[in-house]
Amino acid sequence: YALQVLLIFAKEDNQSDGFWWACDRAGYSCNIARTPESALECFLDKHQEIIVIDHRNSRYFDGENICRSIRATKPSEHTVILAVVPCISADEEETSVLPLLNAGFDRQFMENSSITACYNELVQIEHGEVRSQFKLRACNAVFTALDHCQEAIEITSEDHVIQYVNPAYEQMMGYQKVELIGKELTELPKSDKNCADLLDTINTFIKKGKEWQGVYYARSKSGDSIRQHVKITPVMGQGGKIRHFVSLKRLHNTNESNKQVYFCFVFTESHSFKYKNRRKDSTYIKSITSQCSDAPSVQSRRYSSMARIHSMTIEAPITKVINIINAAQENSPITVAEALDRVLEILRTTELYSPQLGTKDGDPHTSDLVGALMTDGLRRLSGNEYVFSKNTNLSHSHLSVPNTVNDVPPCIVQLLDNEESWDFNIFELEAVTNKRPLVYLGLKVFARFGVSEFLNCSEGTLRAWLQVIEANYHSSNSYHNSTHAADVLHATAFFLGSERVKESLDHLDEVAALIAATIHDIDHPGRTNSFLCNAGSELAVLYNDTAVLESHHTALAFQLTIKDSKYNIFKNIDRNHYRTLRQAIIDMVLATEMTKHFEHVNKFVNSINKPVASEETSSHSEGSDCECTANIKNFPDNQTLIKRMMIKCADVANPCRPLELCIEWAGRISEEYFAQTDEEKRQGLPVVMPVFDRNTCSIPKSQISFIDYFITDMFDAWDAFAHLPVLMQHLANNYKHWKTLDELKCKSLRPPSEN
Repeated sequence: YALQVLLIFAKEDNQSDGFWWACDRAGYSCNIARTPESALECFLDKHQEIIVIDHRNSRYFDGENICRSIRATKPSEHTVILAVVPCISADEEETSVLPLLNAGFDRQFMENSSITACYNELVQIEHGEVRSQFKLRACNAVFTALDHCQEAIEITSEDHVIQYVNPAYEQMMGYQKVELIGKELTELPKSDKNCADLLDTINTFIKKGKEWQGVYYARSKSGDSIRQHVKITPVMGQGGKIRHFVSLKRLHNTNESNKQVYFCFVFTESHSFKYKNRRKDSTYIKSITSQCSDAPSVQSRRYSSMARIHSMTIEAPITKVINIINAAQENSPITVAEALDRVLEILRTTELYSPQLGTKDGDPHTSDLVGALMTDGLRRLSGNEYVFSKNTNLSHSHLSVPNTVNDVPPCIVQLLDNEESWDFNIFELEAVTNKRPLVYLGLKVFARFGVSEFLNCSEGTLRAWLQVIEANYHSSNSYHNSTHAADVLHATAFFLGSERVKESLDHLDEVAALIAATIHDIDHPGRTNSFLCNAGSELAVLYNDTAVLESHHTALAFQLTIKDSKYNIFKNIDRNHYRTLRQAIIDMVLATEMTKHFEHVNKFVNSINKPVASEETSSHSEGSDCECTANIKNFPDNQTLIKRMMIKCADVANPCRPLELCIEWAGRISEEYFAQTDEEKRQGLPVVMPVFDRNTCSIPKSQISFIDYFITDMFDAWDAFAHLPVLMQHLANNYKHWKTLDELKCKSLRPPSEN
């Protein structure tokens, strides 16, 4: 479902365009109305979640009157209305927002035509007010479900004041709802059949936030003691405190007890039963009981086996999750239980983090690019046989021998003075070093981070190692060459300079990251994994068509390093340090393989972004310093996620570079894809990315697709952690450039006027 936005602007200007393109970027559905009449008509037709009203100039229409007319309609109850107000000068006093609120507006937005500013405002509204409105709208459905639930349900406040009972509760206890709402539980008559300390036991459980369930005697309005099976669940609310208690009650007797046993057995034994068939009514449970009653010994043996299975300690985390969901289904309404069934089906799949990617309007650029990067296997031909070609086998018996590097020339020294800046121009370094930027940048960066000192190796050994690594990058590749490696090394070093990253990682992590960036594409053939698999190359056969290139990069880098003492940078560190460092390097290089892209990003968001945001919020509210980075250091798995995310972002940071660098990288990667398509056609191989035909391809479309599907979310997550606004500014600017070209139907890197 795409969020719907209504823009009410009498005339098109930069501000209305800013919100229009922000909606496009966020994937929202957007309508524009020019008059109050058309605005009201459009809203009553589509019921947009967000309305933006131009309140800067009353010459065309009165924004407050439009807001009032919309608020007078029933659907506006769950709509967020934003007023765009004019900027004020520094010497002007800011006006009160109360008149806007009284007119029905929810927020005001100070005039700012920046797409990013408009995007940020809309996204904040979505994640704040709109999501809250969704929850409020869902409440009606929730209470409808509760009203039709067969179990008696009672909801109380934290002080045990009754706030809700359903019709089943009224029927069981003999009270009317109006007699109970607002009363404390202590005011209701108690049964004398309960143990003396039962209430104390229950309170001890629920005050600690633990669920209690068991048998409890309640006194009905008529004075009868009713034996109930009760489950009381504390509900956490604002501030992490208990705000409500939900009690679910069923009549409990001997026969009912037997039914519950068999009910649980059916529930856990057969996952193929849909929940609506498990729990239509008590008649269904009776039928299960009667079927089993003829063979109690068999039933008891099977139940015993199930009990032993559930008591096993060798239990994977996903099994625990599934068991928790199974237990939650037991007393859930039918609709909730069916939804949980779908959740269980998803959890039992293997690719939990790989989304089912749809493409925008069937765009073949997006389809080809996403398909090629997210699949790692073979594409089948019409004959359903894999193609193997002897001509495409890659041999590595003739590895390059590095040339010597003399003292660094002054022009290179001067250029490298700016290497700590994100806007550092790697192509200038490529030119002045005769396509050997990796050695020179590597020496400067490694010295800055104390790599030689950590490895206890000489600068000469490090220099020789950088030379042999760079010599085994293919300068004939338009993109995957040592300039790309140097660019990724530069980005990694820049990220390591972020305060949050520095506080989260150890020196060993920094060294591992810099080495991984240096070697991450060594001996890259300028072809994708899918190409190598389709061609039946030696590498694909060696690595079983799985992460072929990434596995080769790490294996070859370590082979070259330990081959000769002259450039073995690891020769002086102890075995344990070496093993830890090696595993970290391998893990980071393998993380650059794109088929696991969404898995890495989602794990980072859930394990790093969300806990850090939560801790920052709580620390600000308590006025204390945030200890989130200290907590990250305490968990090596979190450090691993940060390192993976860091090298992934460094590897594909081209769209976040200054525009001229971004354009150059886009041209280079496109040329490499064009060359692959040419070769696939020559060799009769499946064409992995048909749209990357040099005669027909739209480079702007390919860049837009790549940014939309892979870059935006990942860099939003990385920026939320590392605080790197300069990257996001460049990304927005570059995206606008590609969008402009696409609108002009231009397929090249620049507008026709600049070509």
